[in-house]
This record gives sequence, structure tokens and C-alpha cells, in this order.
Amino acid sequence: MIQLHLLAVLMGCLLDFCFGDPRWLWHPVCGIGNLISKLENALRGRFSKGEKGERLAGRWLVFFVLVITGAIAALLLTGAYLISPYLWFAMESLICYQMMAWRALRSESMKVLTAFKNGDVEEARTAVSMIVGRDTESLSEEGIAKATIETVAENASDGVIAPLLSMIFFGGIGICLYKAVNTMDSMIGYKNDRYLWFGRTAARLDDVCNYIPSRISAGLMMAAGYLCQLFSRQTINGAKPYNGNMGVKIFKRDRFHHKSPNSAQTESVCAGVLQIELAGNAYYFGKLYEKPTIGDPIRPVEYEDIRRANDLMTVTYLLALAPVVILLFLVA
Repeated sequence: MIQLHLLAVLMGCLLDFCFGDPRWLWHPVCGIGNLISKLENALRGRFSKGEKGERLAGRWLVFFVLVITGAIAALLLTGAYLISPYLWFAMESLICYQMMAWRALRSESMKVLTAFKNGDVEEARTAVSMIVGRDTESLSEEGIAKATIETVAENASDGVIAPLLSMIFFGGIGICLYKAVNTMDSMIGYKNDRYLWFGRTAARLDDVCNYIPSRISAGLMMAAGYLCQLFSRQTINGAKPYNGNMGVKIFKRDRFHHKSPNSAQTESVCAGVLQIELAGNAYYFGKLYEKPTIGDPIRPVEYEDIRRANDLMTVTYLLALAPVVILLFLVA
């Protein structure tokens, strides 16, 4: 069983690495998103407005989403195992494939780089608006590039390493529950008038679930920074665009420069390794939010840094997969 489980992890990651999310294939995260929307509409009508009622409604939403998601995953995997362990393996592989987001994150962020290379700033603005939560209408070219890099750095943990760790340690049910928590946070975890109280439980739960994975991701990314520096042949003004020592330095200094206890963990490493400044003030839903900067502006941000951030994320991902390969070899 352990061998089949590890093989399912690798197979799911390999499928995501090669194919990403086909447009024609129904995605379970879409199902989770629809469930959250329907439950929100139903629960808001059953509880009073105001802090107490909205908090209670939000807690029930989290409970129902987790129970329903976990139950469906458990039924699918248990039913598959009762038919055949190999069908269970195929089901676990499929779940892992659909829940991992490395290919989607790289593909969507690289669309911004492609638009910049084509000289189409408005297309780059449109592309970045698909992957960030902030307002993008007034972003400069550098702002668009920075927003893309920040998304890649943050989601290296949320969308890649954390789901992978959930899959490794808790199987198909674990990764489904993690994605349910992550989806709830992305949909209702905002601190605006609509979700300040309703989404508080979802946001807190997401912080708890990502506390350890974000720090593991940061550690892996620091190691990836040294590897990228070692093997990179690129130079900017005579120096390599990656600096492992700066990644460690900025991580130690800026890893808590965010309202979330987790978001700046990998973002600080990425900013340090690339020797650029990220974060700072941003508009969300038309309102300016003042945020501290992360990193030092050793050199200006350029659109090629989008590719470098993706390469850093990919090496981080491969480092996370290495123990799975080694353990599978030992088990075999």
C-alpha cells in the first residue's frame, strides 16, 4: 500500500507536470467553489446580520464544506479500493493530478511574460488580473511584473508544496480537504465589509493549515536559490540574477512583513534570491491597503524575473519530490 501510495503521488505530479488542467475536464475545485457559493447564499439567509450571526454562519459553512468534501473523497477512494487496489491507485493518482497546481501556476503567470515580450501591456494587465486579487487597472509595467512574481512566490507554497505534503502524509482525502480550506480562504477570506466576519473562520483555518507547509516551502526555496545560483548561466551587469545568501538574509528579516503569518515566508525568500523589492501598498476593491515592502531594491524588477521566479518555484518543487522518489526506491 505504501508503495502504491507513493507511486500515486508521483503519477499525479507527473500528469500535472506534463498536461496541467485540461479545459474540457471538470475540476473538483470548481465543485468546491460552487458548494461554497451555494452554502453562503443559504446560510446568510438563516443567520442575523452583524458580527455574531455572520461568524456563526461562516463556521457552519466551513463545517459543511469540509464534511461534504471529505465524505465524497472517502467514498470514492474506499469504493475504488473495495473493487481493486489498482483502481484505488488510479483514483489517488487522478485526485493528486487535479489538485496540484504547478503547471497551471506556471502557465498562467508566463502568459504575463509572453504579453510583455509581444509589447502588449494591456494583455499583460489582463493576464495578471486572472491570478491576483488586487486591482490591476492602475498598475505600471513594473507593478504588473511584481504582482505576478508575488503570486508565483506565495502560491509556490499554497498551490504546490502544501498540497503535495497533504497528499504525501494524508492521501487523497487529505489533499481534498486542504484544497477545500484553501478555496474557502480564496473566496471568503477577505477583510472587507462583506467577509470580515463571515470569512474569519475560513481565513484562520487556512493560516493554521499553512503554518508548517509555508515554512517548509521557504526552507526548500532557500536551498533552491543556491542551486539556481550555482547552475545559472545568466548574468545581469556581470552578476548572476540569483543569490542564495540574499534569500536567507531577506527571509530572516522580512518573513513576517505581511498580515498573514504565512504569505511572506516564500515571498521573502523569492525577493531575496532575485535581489528585488516586492509587496508594498496595493489597491483591493478600490481601497488602498498599506503594506510593508519585502526585499531590497538591489536592482529594478524586470519582466524576465517572472521566468526566474517560476524556475525558482520549479526547483523548490523538485526538491520536495526528491524524498518521495528516494523513499519509493527504498520501499521497492
